[in-house]
Parts: sequence; structure tokens; C-alpha cells
Amino acid sequence: MSEAWRQLGTPRIGGVLLIGDHASAHVPDDIDLGIDLALLREHIAIDVGVAEVAALLVEAGAVDAAILGGVSRLVVDCNRDEEALGALPIVSDGHAIPGNAVDHSGREARMARFFRPYHAHIAEAIAAHRPGMILSLHSFTPALASDPEQQRPWHVGVLYNEDDRLAAPTIAALGAEGLTVGDQLPYSGKLLNATMNRHAEGNGIPYIGIEMRQDLVRDAAGQALFAQRLSRMCSKVSLNLVE
Repeated sequence: MSEAWRQLGTPRIGGVLLIGDHASAHVPDDIDLGIDLALLREHIAIDVGVAEVAALLVEAGAVDAAILGGVSRLVVDCNRDEEALGALPIVSDGHAIPGNAVDHSGREARMARFFRPYHAHIAEAIAAHRPGMILSLHSFTPALASDPEQQRPWHVGVLYNEDDRLAAPTIAALGAEGLTVGDQLPYSGKLLNATMNRHAEGNGIPYIGIEMRQDLVRDAAGQALFAQRLSRMCSKVSLNLVE
């Protein structure tokens, strides 16, 4: 356990490892983001529902372990390349984050404290217990304040980059659940896939990125339903790996 990450379950060689970059809204007491604290309940601060669904998947044995980010994506966004400006966002969906307008030493301190330990732990877990599959779990807002005209009707999105081995079976499995599935929607994994590029594609490990629509996983009933769907999806996709 670390302030940069928390782990549920135990990784297993050949098993399923879940990674949730944005599973926490925690902001350490010594960091002042300069924002309305109500924003910490919204999508700019946390992927709503991810921590709860991840815990249910581990409990059910659908995934062996889950590594979850320990701080809000507004403290540091771990699903970015370290040098990317968005790793320390100064604005998110139209909201200014004045506490992130730091100098080089301030940025370096955040990276050393949160970003690097998080990715180091993932790398160590994979090296010690190479999974057969990685599930990257996120959630997306049904509507963006900065682009209210954009329609986001999908129940779930499926994201991937160059390695598309699991894309088709994942889309089929989720479609069989009666879900409206976005293939590379609401955004493309070819444009934003930093954690999976680094730890999955970089190691040749099959993976898939899942984006759950946040209004469907805000409460316990919705989280339980989505966990059941993803559990069945993992079973089907895992079978595809050994065929």
C-alpha cells in the first residue's frame, strides 16, 4: 500500500490484472488545488464507479488483482506520458485548476511522489506475475460541460491502440449483454492510451480498455450490474486467449 496506489487481491501468472488509473478522488492535505471541493465528486477528479466495480470483480474472482491510483487525476493524471502537459492539468472540462500552475520543481515533486511510484508498482507486479490479460477500467461522463452539444449515448466504450487482439471479442461480449458499445468511443485508444501503451503493449500483453458510462455506475445497484457484465465479459475474452 502507498499513497500513490492501492492494490486489491493478488496478481497471478497468467491471470487477469485490472488497472484503474483514475479510481480515487483523494487530494492529500498538503496539496491545495484551488478548486471548489464539490468538483472532487465529478468526472474531472475521479472515474466514478471504477473503485467499486473493481472491488466487486476481485471479490468475484473475475480478476485476480486490481491496482488503483491513490490520488485524484487532478493531483496527477497517471494515464498520460510523464512529460505530457496533461499529466498535471491546469484546466479540465472548462474548470481551472490553479493549484497545478507550479514551477519545474513543483511538477517534479508531484511526479516523484505519485506518478513514478504508481507506474513502478504496476511494472513490478507485471514482472513478478505476468498476467495473461490486462483490463484497463475507466468511466466517462454522459455530457461534457465544455461541449454540451456532444452526444455520448454509449453504455460502454472499448479502447485499444495497436494491439487489437481482444477488441472484437470484447465488443461482442458486451453487445451480448444488451449494451450499446462504442468501438474507440467516446474517444480513441489510439490517441489516449498511455498506461496501456507502457505496461501492456510495451510488454506484449493482451489488454482491453473499458469505459463505463458514469450515470450507470453511480450507485451500488449499477456497480453490481456492471461488475456482473464485466465478469462474464472477462470469462469470454479469456477463453478467446487460449483458442
